[in-house]
Amino acid sequence: MKKYFFARIVQLVPILFGITFLTFGMMQFTADDAVDKIFEQQGSVSEEIKAAKRAELGLDKPFMIQYLNWLGGILTGDLGRSFISGKLVFETFVEKLPATIELMFASILLTVFIATPLGILSAVNQNRPLDWLIRVLSFVGNSLPNFFVGLLLIYFLALKLNLLPIIGQSVVMPALTLTISMAAKYTRQIRAVVLEELDKPYVTGARARGVDEFTILTRSVLRSTLIMIITLLALSTGSLLGGTAIVETIFMWDGVGKMAVDAILMRDYPLIQAYVVWMAIIYVFVNLAADLLYHWLDPRVRYGELS
Repeated sequence: MKKYFFARIVQLVPILFGITFLTFGMMQFTADDAVDKIFEQQGSVSEEIKAAKRAELGLDKPFMIQYLNWLGGILTGDLGRSFISGKLVFETFVEKLPATIELMFASILLTVFIATPLGILSAVNQNRPLDWLIRVLSFVGNSLPNFFVGLLLIYFLALKLNLLPIIGQSVVMPALTLTISMAAKYTRQIRAVVLEELDKPYVTGARARGVDEFTILTRSVLRSTLIMIITLLALSTGSLLGGTAIVETIFMWDGVGKMAVDAILMRDYPLIQAYVVWMAIIYVFVNLAADLLYHWLDPRVRYGELS
């Protein structure tokens, strides 16, 4: 286990360095000037003042010098300062992350509690009316974009029924918005895996021995679906921890996704660069954790098959 873990870490290091280089490069070669954006609200500002500001921010140095200084700061825990607010980027992340984590946990818990029973029910009732109903609902839920679902929830739950506040105060509506599409996808995947498991010889043997269907589902079939569920959870956790920019912006949920959107609009490059690196680190290590969990749940999975 240790050998495999360290081997994967060694493989991931150059990937992370490559991402940092590409991220920094894309920010440097954009057409927009961060200094122009900083002075945008101040009217006419002389080029000498702008040049002094560029020197203060280190933007007058060659590209590689800027990159190495930025990379050295990241390796020592210094993500720089926001061009707009002047606050440390790390402090800004720490302020925004709890809201994103709260939204992530709420969305994942709702998704698992909804999708798991629906997927199993759909599989057990294959080609019956209940199966068709669940499949149609999951198809619709998977087809609707998050921004449209969010607007529908605002219209019905907040404006028409007045059950929930529209923005910023409750995690319920942004979590529901994310849950609808994730639960639809999870339901379809769980149904497919359960159907596959139900056709296997061990299930036929258990039925022949008189084992009831509930026991077969809960003790055998459900355990076999855990690897697939963990894969989906890993991908969802990565995207949710990175902040769901559209949903957070619609509901004014003050997480890292909304922070990234605001940073892009303001051309706040240190925040944007830190956000992209954060996303890369999340996906890399969440997928590594999922690989390790595969082996824990199913010893038949060999490390060579996961690399």
